[in-house]
Amino acid sequence: MTTASTQFQNLRNYMSQRIVGQPELVDALLIGLLCDGHLLVEGVPGLAKTKAIKVLSETVDAQSQRIQFTPDLLPSDITGSDVYRPETNSFFFQKGPIFHNLILADEINRAPAKVQSALLEAMGERQVSIGNQTYRLPDLFMVMATQNPIEQEGTYTLPEAQLDRFLLYVKIQYPDIEAERQILKIVQGEEKQEPAPVFSKIKQEQIFAARQEVLNTYMSPELEEYLIQFIMATRHPEAYDKKLAELIKFGASPRGTIALDIVARARAWLDGHDFVTPADIQRLIPAVLRHRIIPSFEAKAAHMTSDDILASLLDLVPLP
Repeated sequence: MTTASTQFQNLRNYMSQRIVGQPELVDALLIGLLCDGHLLVEGVPGLAKTKAIKVLSETVDAQSQRIQFTPDLLPSDITGSDVYRPETNSFFFQKGPIFHNLILADEINRAPAKVQSALLEAMGERQVSIGNQTYRLPDLFMVMATQNPIEQEGTYTLPEAQLDRFLLYVKIQYPDIEAERQILKIVQGEEKQEPAPVFSKIKQEQIFAARQEVLNTYMSPELEEYLIQFIMATRHPEAYDKKLAELIKFGASPRGTIALDIVARARAWLDGHDFVTPADIQRLIPAVLRHRIIPSFEAKAAHMTSDDILASLLDLVPLP
């Protein structure tokens, strides 16, 4: 186990103490950081989505910014804009909140298409275009966007092109009863101003070095073939089940293949392993692919979600 791996395991343990009952969210944030990718997180209010990104920003050498998405938001409210300076009769670029390392895009589906398009360029190209000028975003840049599954009135559905830009689509649930007890104790301690655990910040250079270690994590040719066969099964499900073929309108793109490969390596590395196991791939398939396959009308009529389809494929595609 390397020094970087130990650091991130310590970070994982620390965040799990602060974000109780949401291990999947904690792992997703760390995997996103290690894979240089973005997260879409869906869950009811009060499940520590905002706190999670805040705690992460406190433990790494990075600047964070929360952007509340609303119907009246403009692209310039995110990217920034050219501002006129009368004393010099010239314009200068005033950077927007997107020019931070860790971005919380809260309730992203409440903003109209033009705002989502501006965020899409920032996520995909790591740059912002204002007029005929292009401005690069920081080397360490991650967006965690949230969606509320309850209130859908007045929301704008994210287009598939933008969904595909998210490395992971994580759905979080209520914590169990023991976690609920721990949460209550933590909040009571904070109200009494008891000292919180201390964690030494991880520098950006250490994060970049950890990313190289993740890329070097070994995956056997047999597992790589399984990964590819699973992606192909989302495009040609008739090879496994003709009825299942009627439920998938579009399968995962090559971006899904790339994402599944890198997150499986990150998960293995985060667990302190030198190689990827089948479990590393299978545990992350829902989060990587649930937003990359589009169920057909027949699937929606049968009340089947992309998660249901992926569960069927997991049973059908044989392991090496």
